[in-house]
Amino acid sequence: MEQEVGQGAVQQPTDQDGTPKRKPKNEIFEWLKAIIIALVLVFLIRWLLFKPFIVDGPSMQPNFHTGERVIVNEILYDFRAPKPGEVIVFHVPEEGRDFIKRVIAVEGDTVKVEGDTITVNGKPIQEAYLKAPLEEAHQNGELYNKFTNFPNEKFKDGKVPAGHIFVMGDNRSNSTDSRMIGYIDLKEVVGRADVIFWPAKDMQWINH
Repeated sequence: MEQEVGQGAVQQPTDQDGTPKRKPKNEIFEWLKAIIIALVLVFLIRWLLFKPFIVDGPSMQPNFHTGERVIVNEILYDFRAPKPGEVIVFHVPEEGRDFIKRVIAVEGDTVKVEGDTITVNGKPIQEAYLKAPLEEAHQNGELYNKFTNFPNEKFKDGKVPAGHIFVMGDNRSNSTDSRMIGYIDLKEVVGRADVIFWPAKDMQWINH
């Protein structure tokens, strides 16, 4: 008597003696090939969309330190422009390397830096990410930014041109940024720093 097969069921192939047939070797090979291709695709997507970057130098202290590894989102700015407060990585052709800085102003903005006061379009900006070092310096009767103001002798126009941004390092007294190298062309922007992933004890999402 033949056994009925229910709707949607699949009969397993059997040999003449009724034992289930073994999967052919080529089927196993196809599965392995599919898994390898999937892993390669994941790897490529990971490295095309996100890029590791090593912080080098003190210019972003106290929020970033030399030797820290960050993940840079390379696709975000394909959909929109950088916003003030975001930490970005960008190429500096004159230096032959990449910098990590914070966006202060964007195209069309008028920016002015006088000591610890930064105004954008005539309004002082609030920098919660520097609250502690600013307060400490002021309590000691000092300025946190003892370095260059902006506009200055080298860059006299405080209006950010189209297709550019104005950036600064969080360590205002020890940072080579737009005060010295000028406005950053958006074409040179690599992406936004989103995660500190090394050292492991300092792993965290970056607040923007």
